[in-house]
Amino acid sequence: MMKYRTSDNVFINCPLDKEYANMFRACVFTVLDAGFIPRCSLEVADATQSRLSVILSLIDDCRYGVHDLSCVQLDSTSRLPRFNMPFELGLFYSAKHFGLSNQKRKQCLVLETEKYRYQKFISDIAGVDITPHDNSPEKLILALRNWLVTASRRTTIPPGQKIRTRFNAFQLSIRKACRKNGIDYNAMPFIELVQNMTDWLKINQITHARLFNP
Repeated sequence: MMKYRTSDNVFINCPLDKEYANMFRACVFTVLDAGFIPRCSLEVADATQSRLSVILSLIDDCRYGVHDLSCVQLDSTSRLPRFNMPFELGLFYSAKHFGLSNQKRKQCLVLETEKYRYQKFISDIAGVDITPHDNSPEKLILALRNWLVTASRRTTIPPGQKIRTRFNAFQLSIRKACRKNGIDYNAMPFIELVQNMTDWLKINQITHARLFNP
């Protein structure tokens, strides 16, 4: 597993199914465009490592975490809900609470479809500031961008509207390139997705300037 600076790493804990795919891409793109490194269990394909050990290692390496708890519907086959996202949020909280000084600097954003719905299925985090996205990639981009600005205090993060416009342009560009080359965009591995986004941003990056320069 590659090593990055902890202060640049953002752990992404969200549904990894096709229904959420566009939201996931919007999240990854926003993290990259803001100047951070998206980290996700999908970046590791080592059969000798358990999924839990991979997740724990990623949480250890990340100062920031994005946790989307919106996937609460029952699975169509098992008729049971999926608890991965709340569980990984709990691991992130535990790392911050019980960890050493570097772990105590962790910060996280908790997303949901509706602002107060989480109280019905995970009341232990009542009082936590939950950010709703209404299953909208555009709202997710704006919420995540604004949180990264507040959490990191960085002044180099582009405005949310610019990130949103660039994400839509990237989507058009990558889908066109995939069709031309006979590639299934929906089956693209996480590492390859991140590399394509990174390359596109390098070509199309617009230097961000603060609104008022002293």
